[in-house]
Amino acid sequence: MPTPKRSFLISAGLAALVVGLSGSQFAAGAATTTEAPVQPQASVQAPPASTIRNVVLAVHGGAGSIPRGSITPEQEKAYRDGLTKALQTGYALVKDGKPVLDAVEKAVNVLEDDPNFNAGKGAVFNTDAEHELDASIMNGKDLKSGAVAGVHHTKNPITLARMVMEKSPHVFMAGKGADDFALRNGVPYTTQDYFWTQRRWDSLMAAKGTTKVQNGAQPTSKDREVGGTVGAIAVDGSRNVASATSTGGLTNKQVGRVGDSPVIGAGTYANNRTVAISCTGTGEVFIRGVAAYDISALMEYARMPVQKAAATVITQKIPALGATGGAIALDPRGNLAAPHSTKGIINGYVTGDGKIVTRLYDDETPAS
Repeated sequence: MPTPKRSFLISAGLAALVVGLSGSQFAAGAATTTEAPVQPQASVQAPPASTIRNVVLAVHGGAGSIPRGSITPEQEKAYRDGLTKALQTGYALVKDGKPVLDAVEKAVNVLEDDPNFNAGKGAVFNTDAEHELDASIMNGKDLKSGAVAGVHHTKNPITLARMVMEKSPHVFMAGKGADDFALRNGVPYTTQDYFWTQRRWDSLMAAKGTTKVQNGAQPTSKDREVGGTVGAIAVDGSRNVASATSTGGLTNKQVGRVGDSPVIGAGTYANNRTVAISCTGTGEVFIRGVAAYDISALMEYARMPVQKAAATVITQKIPALGATGGAIALDPRGNLAAPHSTKGIINGYVTGDGKIVTRLYDDETPAS
């Protein structure tokens, strides 16, 4: 039977070996980030895999279901191009040595400006046919955070969330006060019609039971509300992580309803000791389950790897509370998990060598 001293030496040696291997792998990945990002047409579809390694930045465009054949080739290209542009934008900043907070903010800006997603331009309508936008951002290095909810007149809510974090003593602002804060800090006023899109209007009419949509067509099973909440997570060569999430919420939601996306610890979380996370799904349940922080806590206190921790929360604990959703989670070593209890999740990632992968259809992303 080994003596206590010998057991300690064996354990220390194994720990050093693991740290050494992991550190060398990350360093090798970080060194390759000097290569230029690939072009949008160079992005590829992903083979199924539970944990993806050597990831620098990942984004998502909402959990749900997109079976093959349910969208046109043109729609598929539009979604993949949007994800790719966001990944390229964030990757270029990390490669140039900019803070990871910059990378996730700018990646989300791209998706907020893309009408295919439910954030910023293209956001869904509430029950009064208005747009109410929510967003949050978090820095894993110092746990500083910023969030806004119920924003009506700010083009890029994620940028306003960062402004709340950096230019106010607060973490969370809402409604008129958040929009006024934006104006006082030089953010241009944006009218509500900027966010309008025909397909989101059609979705509102369908939700209200109106039978006619654009051109008098009847809604069909293929008129699925593709493109939801958006988020980005990133890690740099020094193992600093950050996360950001932005959304328009739920179609036909009650005026004033706030989901998990702007709630630190529910829809967004980042901590250099553990993980960066952005969630998507039924916000009320993600708030009740403190989903994003729960993943981090399982990693920190139960010593679970990112894939197991994220899957435990997203595919077990959230469904047990009566809802579904998904998340992207990236640990400081560049290991990415994208679990979901829906049939799929729109997402993509870029690795240390600049390879971009986009995952759109249900069969491209495993459930855990």
